[in-house]
Amino acid sequence: MNESSLSEQHTTESLAHLLSRVAQEDRHAFSELYQATHRKLFGIVYRILKRQSLSEEVLQEVYLRIWEKASAYDTRVASPITWMATIARNRTIDEVRKNQLPDSDIDVDFDLIADDSMTPDDSFAKSRELLTLEACLAGLESPRSEMIKAAYLDGDSRQELAERFNQPLGTIKTWLHRGIKQLQGCMNL
Repeated sequence: MNESSLSEQHTTESLAHLLSRVAQEDRHAFSELYQATHRKLFGIVYRILKRQSLSEEVLQEVYLRIWEKASAYDTRVASPITWMATIARNRTIDEVRKNQLPDSDIDVDFDLIADDSMTPDDSFAKSRELLTLEACLAGLESPRSEMIKAAYLDGDSRQELAERFNQPLGTIKTWLHRGIKQLQGCMNL
């Protein structure tokens, strides 16, 4: 595998193909998959942990899980990057719960982190989807929009949300469920 093939822009289809090769224990495909996605997944991990060295350790564990679970990936359920991002987010939340990490004073501008996994067409489509998502979030009843962002972007647990919004845990679960259903309807998913 030469250097130029590692720097190519990847599409959803090419990432799915790489994952299928990783499922067959193809180390070269795994290396290419890492090169194509590590910045994006690191951004997800770092955004929650806010600690560079710990984020790097967790990212290694994320890729180990991707290697081990690649055969479970299903293109009908999610895009490759969504599937990998979910693994990254879940593993990071496990780390937060395990260590009850303190907040960091360091702030990172994630818009400055390059995303090598998207072509210009993918990027345009993603930006349109993001605008639609933001409009749909703005249409939710207060405080559901804030709650969904805290749960799915910041990694807050349902218990943390219950305390923050001074609501019973069951109410939080219901609000999150209904909010996600409203978003799906709004986005025609």
